[in-house]
Amino acid sequence: MENIPAPPGPGPAPGGPRGHVLVVDDDPTVAEVVVGYLDRAGYDVRRAGDGPSALECFAGRRPDLVVLDLMLPGMDGFEVCRRMRAHGPVPVIMLTARGDEDDRILGLETGADDYVTKPFSPRELVLRVDSVLRRSAPPAAGSARSPLEGAGLRLDPAARRATRDGHELSLTLREFDLLAFFLRHPGQVFTREELMREVWGWDFGDLSTVTVHVRRLRGKAETDPGRPRLIQTVWGVGYRLDLTGGTAAEGTTAGGAADGS
Repeated sequence: MENIPAPPGPGPAPGGPRGHVLVVDDDPTVAEVVVGYLDRAGYDVRRAGDGPSALECFAGRRPDLVVLDLMLPGMDGFEVCRRMRAHGPVPVIMLTARGDEDDRILGLETGADDYVTKPFSPRELVLRVDSVLRRSAPPAAGSARSPLEGAGLRLDPAARRATRDGHELSLTLREFDLLAFFLRHPGQVFTREELMREVWGWDFGDLSTVTVHVRRLRGKAETDPGRPRLIQTVWGVGYRLDLTGGTAAEGTTAGGAADGS
């Protein structure tokens, strides 16, 4: 992370912090910049330099979101994320200096909601924190949507609770939002770009994020994830939710990536 400008001038907006964020990074320079930008964006920020310290902070006060470096001394970010998520859902944005796609996908498989690869723009990181927290916030009073149902699935957006055939589904923030979006548009095909924009709220980003989340969601919502009948792949186009749960239609496959790879 090089040639990073000083955090922007305006301080936190009036009315108190926008949320509590835990920043975990063993690089003092990176951590200082990230903390500075988030603080000036109006967030209440705590900082930890290693995995055990991060878990101690997490246990002392549950953050609204964690910005978590992958490469930490003693205990890597994957393990820290697993231990945090064992105590309940918490949005996680992973920082990684690695360019290998397998590491990014493993971070998403671990339960991270997003990742940012170093070197990165601190302003972009703040925007991603804004986006994740905005979508994880409970609906305002009087604006809660009615439950969504179909093919044995039932989602309660207000409680952020999902079940299939009465059994609770343990979904991450993005998995819940993705399934809710599909349930609001059954039978309609969406490209990965459209899902990235509509579910993640971004017009940019690595589309493998969508692929990984679809795979994880199938693993939790499908009766047989190896032969999915609900979330189907339309080759060369994208994904659609089939509430009939029947045989895949012509030009459609029950598995695989949306691009056919």
